[in-house]
Amino acid sequence: MASRVFAALLASDTGSLTSADLAEQLRISPAAVSGAIRYLSQVHMVGREREPGSRRDRYQVHTELWYETITRRDQVLSRWEQTLRDGADALGRHTPAGERMAETADFFEYLQGEMLAIMDRWRERQIARREGRAVAG
Repeated sequence: MASRVFAALLASDTGSLTSADLAEQLRISPAAVSGAIRYLSQVHMVGREREPGSRRDRYQVHTELWYETITRRDQVLSRWEQTLRDGADALGRHTPAGERMAETADFFEYLQGEMLAIMDRWRERQIARREGRAVAG
């Protein structure tokens, strides 16, 4: 259900809908909308804002959703890398298991560095697009 609610928000012209809008559009109960929104809020994919002059909430897709999602994933990779390095040290880096853990930690370190470079290039691309400059590949 959360994926349907997210897709509806993403596909809306404004990127935001009320609970009633979502229930009507998706033909689901208000309880189903509430559960989906609760999950999507917990994973930071949607936010809630009060409709001006109303008591109704609007749910919206976060600005720069994917950038923020990948950035949070980068933090997870850092934790995994450190855990793997600790495991390699505990097992002994010259044991077969320790070598596998150290190699996996090296992979996560490499992946993290590449992701940071990709995110920097994405930022540059977004700035260029907003400024009306040509955007490379």
